[in-house]
Amino acid sequence: MKTRSPFLNYIADYMLVRQYSLRTVDTYLRWIASYIHFHDKRHPASMGDNEVERYLELKQNVAPRTQATALNSLSFLYKHIIKKELSLNLNFARSKKQAKLPVVMTPEEVKLLMTHLNKRYYLIASLMYGSGLRVMEAVQLRVKDIYFDYKCIQVWNGKGNKHRIVTLATELIPMLRNQILQVDDYLKLDLNNTEYTGVWMPYALTKKYPSASKSLAWQYLFPSHILSTDPQSGEIRRHHFHHSCIRKEIKKAVQKSGLTKIITPHTLRHSFATHLLQSGADIRTVQAQLSHSDVKTTQIYTHVLQQGANGVISPLSKIF
Repeated sequence: MKTRSPFLNYIADYMLVRQYSLRTVDTYLRWIASYIHFHDKRHPASMGDNEVERYLELKQNVAPRTQATALNSLSFLYKHIIKKELSLNLNFARSKKQAKLPVVMTPEEVKLLMTHLNKRYYLIASLMYGSGLRVMEAVQLRVKDIYFDYKCIQVWNGKGNKHRIVTLATELIPMLRNQILQVDDYLKLDLNNTEYTGVWMPYALTKKYPSASKSLAWQYLFPSHILSTDPQSGEIRRHHFHHSCIRKEIKKAVQKSGLTKIITPHTLRHSFATHLLQSGADIRTVQAQLSHSDVKTTQIYTHVLQQGANGVISPLSKIF
């Protein structure tokens, strides 16, 4: 494993203390290191707007989101570490954002995909389609987030650190109850392990509720089948499914099913939204289920319906 410089270690420690996710820490450090190397390893404190502009010019041919991540990383660096904020009017060529069309499956294609999924991943994929969850939201669910009586799921700290409540398909309740029994079996096994320190708890909840980390309610709904070392504390914990496993399993299921669309875990969320609208759901309801800040983001799914056979009739149809 490559050794970080003391400067990058300082940034990592700063972020971890402030509860940034490990993924965010790794991403920011990667961009900051790239920026430093681009300028012949000069210290960022000796640079500023001009150097950032030149670096971002290099990144104008990447995807808009990638360029934005690079800018966010450097903005964080100068605001929180260097204590010298960048100008709000940086002058660099910005990547042009193309309108992104969602890949959507038909209900029949969703059913076909599900039949080819490994049994271990069937339930989590069903929740992603049935409740419109992002892959990270699904793997980070805890037992306490499932509300059987109200047939809903609480999603905490989704994209943008937003919380929301989403629908729960009644058909999944028996499987979810069985899944929780399996989680309980894992917990009983772990509690007999003297090295086990409990599940990871967000923020300062470990101090506020010292016994919660070993309670069933706080365990991950989809726990890993092995214990692992927490990279932050070095303690032994049981983590959740890794998001890459979900991607790999869905890719395998696509190949087995013979589907020709480019299908990823996020396709299940796209299909959830489109099928909700197709069944007559109000766009504001779908917006709330997806946690979109702007309804314009949700409207992309109405375009899928309105511009296809449900909306525009091809003139070719009139001559057959």
